Amino acid sequence: EPRTRTVTLAVPGMQLDLGGIAKGYAADQMLAELRRAGLPHALVAASGDLAIGDPPPGQPGWTIAVSGSTRVLSNRGVSTSGPSEQYVEIGAVRYAHIVDPRSGLGLVHAATAAVIAPSATLADALATAAVVLTGDKAQRLSRRWKAVCLRSTEVEQQ
Repeated sequence: EPRTRTVTLAVPGMQLDLGGIAKGYAADQMLAELRRAGLPHALVAASGDLAIGDPPPGQPGWTIAVSGSTRVLSNRGVSTSGPSEQYVEIGAVRYAHIVDPRSGLGLVHAATAAVIAPSATLADALATAAVVLTGDKAQRLSRRWKAVCLRSTEVEQQ
């Protein structure tokens, strides 16, 4: 409901899972706490999600390895997502922990994505979406949010 900013779960037992943004959000909140404490030159790492603050003194930014390339970043978020670490094998099929909303099942393809965005929360959400999306839809989504999306089988686009 846009007016009251609420959601009604229409199916009994339906639940919301914030796993697609939780680590990025937590990293952003920790970086905000560090800034409030007078420590703006910080990098917070939360299991694959990074909230990157101001550069270290005398440096242009933090040196980060993302999808096989090295980047120098500051005041950005970085997140990676894919099925390589969390999955279950049933029969001869590997199902990822990321659910494809079209089928209701864990993804069965091996695509991975890394996203560099203005915040770790946004990077986390976009990385999860980019793994689910097909074709150039992930790139269009990242451009809409002024982010860089790197997929395992695609070339970077800004």
